[in-house]
Amino acid sequence: MHPSHILVAAAVALASLAAPAQLKPEYTLHPAGHASADAPLTVTVPDVPATITFAGQRIDLDRVDLAERLDRELTAIVYGQTSMLLCLKRANRYFGALESILRDQGVPVDFLYLACTESVLDPEAYSTAKAAGTWQLLAETARQYGLEVNDDVDERYDPERSAVAACRFLKAAYAKYGDWPTAAASYNAGMGRISGELAKQEQQSALDLRLNKETSRYFFRILAYKLIMENPAQYGYRLHRHQLYQPIRCTEVEVSGPIDSWVAWARQHGITLAQLREANPWIRNTKLTNTAGRTYRVRVPVRDDLYRSSRRTIVHNPKWVAD
Repeated sequence: MHPSHILVAAAVALASLAAPAQLKPEYTLHPAGHASADAPLTVTVPDVPATITFAGQRIDLDRVDLAERLDRELTAIVYGQTSMLLCLKRANRYFGALESILRDQGVPVDFLYLACTESVLDPEAYSTAKAAGTWQLLAETARQYGLEVNDDVDERYDPERSAVAACRFLKAAYAKYGDWPTAAASYNAGMGRISGELAKQEQQSALDLRLNKETSRYFFRILAYKLIMENPAQYGYRLHRHQLYQPIRCTEVEVSGPIDSWVAWARQHGITLAQLREANPWIRNTKLTNTAGRTYRVRVPVRDDLYRSSRRTIVHNPKWVAD
């Protein structure tokens, strides 16, 4: 053997002795959030159904363009694990009350998934377009549909009060279009833009329109949230009941005058300002001017529900938990 070959072989042998042994991974994270000591990393692709029903309307997904638009959103949300997990946890706190409001307002309960799309059910959500709250309403739209928006009070941040305003918009849109998917698209783009595109493209439904990327994706994100949240285990999400965020019971206190200090008011009712604001996210200041003498119903949380050791455990949808 040539001397240079001998030197190379020796170097390789020494490197192999110095190299650490290959360690078996302790676990492998699966895309849907599971860990396994033995299973290799796999990527499970969610299937697009042949049809889906939204607000009582059956949507045929045989058309390639519709199926691929849903596929894109379904894949993005399934693998956006942080947002999806938080949405499931928050839904347990808010869906009961919001579902009742939608029913009372005559809006299909499938529009709960519009709120998921808008804010991942975060009451404090605020967008770069200055839309606020669970239902992501602009100030002008909120006032148009009956909400108060000012420096002291912003009812867009109240999930229930803003739900009523959102329902009013959706009912107006449905009266205009006679089609819930088109009403949903107009929630994102505005009725003016959707009406203009329907006329320009000579179509009857927003599903058949060529729209900007955001609005084109919007309704299919709603459908994707519906599919996942109706059966999360099918998409790899398995939560335990104690992990769900619980509804917090409250008593209501009427306030008809000004409040000089919400800090002092909260202390008088046995809670902190933070707990007061959590229960009443519409409070946006440390005081309430209330020059109009309006009556506000302020929620005071029940003490037991503020602690994990004493709170009740309620599961809104049994399909959301593995135990």
